[in-house]
Amino acid sequence: MPLARRDLDWKPLALVPLLALAVLPFIGSPSTWLTLTVAGLAMGMIIFIIASGLTLVFGLMDVLNFGHGVFIALGAFVATSVFALMGDYTQSGELWRNLMAVFPAMLVAMLVAGALGLAFERFIVRPVYGQHLKQILITMGGMIIGEELIKVIWGPEQVPLPLPEAVKGAWLLGDAAVEKYRVFAVAVGTLVFALLAFTLSRTKIGLLIRAGVQDREMVESLGYRIRRLFIGVFVAGSALAGLGGVMWGLYQQNVVPQMGAQVNVLIFIVIIIGGLGSTGGALIGALLVGLMANYTGFLAPKVALFSNIALMVAILLWRPQGVYPVTSR
Repeated sequence: MPLARRDLDWKPLALVPLLALAVLPFIGSPSTWLTLTVAGLAMGMIIFIIASGLTLVFGLMDVLNFGHGVFIALGAFVATSVFALMGDYTQSGELWRNLMAVFPAMLVAMLVAGALGLAFERFIVRPVYGQHLKQILITMGGMIIGEELIKVIWGPEQVPLPLPEAVKGAWLLGDAAVEKYRVFAVAVGTLVFALLAFTLSRTKIGLLIRAGVQDREMVESLGYRIRRLFIGVFVAGSALAGLGGVMWGLYQQNVVPQMGAQVNVLIFIVIIIGGLGSTGGALIGALLVGLMANYTGFLAPKVALFSNIALMVAILLWRPQGVYPVTSR
């Protein structure tokens, strides 16, 4: 949920620049530091896009959807099919022609993932509302089934998802190389966060959603159908996961049916750091995770896999409920 202006706490906002500045002396080279920082921010923004959908579902509906990964993988594989049909656009050196392929791929991925999310909510999640243990078990089962269906449609092997030609390569800023796609990912992630924050804090739909979380019976007594609104939230969360899957697939330049399950660990670390349902907290958590993964991968590759868990532990020792806990929980 968005942060109310009166509740804004500046301390968590300082964590991202503090982390970036703290590692600069250890990296030594400013150009290398800049390259790693931009890469970390891009990775963080992509993780945020993926995690934002689950943040919405958990923060507003109190649903532990461990099947979120299937929407990520589905979005990525849908993008491979769209790109295959638009080879003339993806292989062009003109940016506008590349975007004519990327944006339809994102849109179709979001629509397909949203449609699957609608079915997922109706047949898998709805029977276990309010039962967290059953939610974990049944949504994990749903993810396994979804992965197998992806294998039936696209095959079990790794499928390439190459970057469009105009997005390949990097810009040189002195001795630092800033990859074009990383900048694109930061821009898309910033746009997603701005739209979410605006929708939840500045629109009537956002007001009804937040009011429904606080006092569902009162909102329903005013004639609003909160269940339909919450179904829309679940579909929107699934669609965002599909968008994140496209971004992550392009980031890795290949996709596999298990990619959603592989990213799930990072997603839950981000949500826990953020405060279990906070959109602003999820953004900070995702940026911290992205930066930490890139810095430790460069400085100490052997501990890179454990660095984000250590980060989560450190944050929780400081703030046990996360950087921006949802106070209504």
